[in-house]
Amino acid sequence: MTRRRYDLLRRIESLDPVADHQEIQRISVGYEFPWDYRRALEFALFRTYCVPSISALLDATGEFAARPQRRYDDTALLMAELVEHGYDSPRGREALRVVNRAHGRYRITNDDMLYVLTTFVHDPIDWIDDHGWRPLSENERLASFHFYRAVGKRMGITAIPDTSDELRQYKVDYERDNFRYSDTNRRIGEYTRELFCSWYPAPLRPAVRHAVHALVDPAMSAAFGFPVMPAWTTRAGKAALRARGEVVRLLPPRRRSRLAADPRNRTYPSYPNGYRPADLGAPPLADVDPTWLAPGRRPDA
Repeated sequence: MTRRRYDLLRRIESLDPVADHQEIQRISVGYEFPWDYRRALEFALFRTYCVPSISALLDATGEFAARPQRRYDDTALLMAELVEHGYDSPRGREALRVVNRAHGRYRITNDDMLYVLTTFVHDPIDWIDDHGWRPLSENERLASFHFYRAVGKRMGITAIPDTSDELRQYKVDYERDNFRYSDTNRRIGEYTRELFCSWYPAPLRPAVRHAVHALVDPAMSAAFGFPVMPAWTTRAGKAALRARGEVVRLLPPRRRSRLAADPRNRTYPSYPNGYRPADLGAPPLADVDPTWLAPGRRPDA
């Protein structure tokens, strides 16, 4: 069993992290760490809402207040399409058109776009280092960087650093300069936290709420205006996640990817027959404040 458990890692180690980054990412995300990547990207997006310029735009659209589950699922599925099928595949190009169309409606700085990209690379690496059933290999770390660097270029993001270390430093510097409390941070943070809680039975939701507060770091707590939890709750939460990793290590390797074809997706349970990537994404908004729109864009375009 132990030998079989590492078969996919041996496959990853046989590949080139630059030339084969899409294949490595597909195996790592879809087979080796699907649960961890899903949770890590949830918290990566959560982290971006600590930036007032990002949360203010999301607040202005009203989508997080009206349809938080739909917005979460659209983002998760679009990213899963890119990883599962490749960013230059027909479905991958379709997913990128949806992403670029949505972002192109609004005034979003390149710095903010680049920061969000950094969280997609480094937050999963940090999460899996702390909680995964094994640490990511160097090939997986490099492949993730090269994958999202290629995606970022196709999204029109400029000045993407040439190395993973430089990208991480950009993330550190950006958070130092831009994380601060705002009312829109708090509102978007609360909408998202309550979405997480809604996935569990009502009696468990207070505990989930406390767990979310315990797992965010002090900078995030301050930016959201969330209560700072006692240190023992953070230790208990992290210990539970590490214990899960120890159990997963004993399981056999997966035979099917858990990416876009995950039947437990909450909004699109009939995938792959239920949607095309072009069906995803927020609709044009007729009542958004025009000051948020990109030059030349109409509210309903």
